[in-house]
Amino acid sequence: MDLRKLKTLIDLVSDSNVSELEITEAEGKVRIVKGGGAMVQSYQMPMAQAMPAPLAAAPAVAPAPAAAAPAPSGHAVKSPMVGTFYRSASPGAKAFVEVGQAVKQGETICIIEAMKILNEIEADKAGTITQILCENGQAVEYGQPLFIVE
Repeated sequence: MDLRKLKTLIDLVSDSNVSELEITEAEGKVRIVKGGGAMVQSYQMPMAQAMPAPLAAAPAVAPAPAAAAPAPSGHAVKSPMVGTFYRSASPGAKAFVEVGQAVKQGETICIIEAMKILNEIEADKAGTITQILCENGQAVEYGQPLFIVE
């Protein structure tokens, strides 16, 4: 997506009552969020392309973090990709794991959907699930902690 088109989209969002706009095209995906006087914009290109330099230099304002939660103790199982987190194989099915459940290394603990592909995420350590850090259907980022295993 060229910068003129991106600038036009940003201007349209800032001048309207729309608070969020997301557009997906063959060359990438753009998400513009308007909040309390600040605009957050993200641009995701396909893996084979690089992000254009002018857009990479554009300042992005991140929302202020909520009250600092205590860091969870134990081993964090992190997301290996960007996608949508699911606790079960289908909407009505039983969750792969629950808090307090023992897991073995290599056991499937969730699914992350990325680009219409369902990727089974396996426990990288044996232990007991002490925390589930994501909600079903939540978007997750690369490296984001999903579970705490002790």
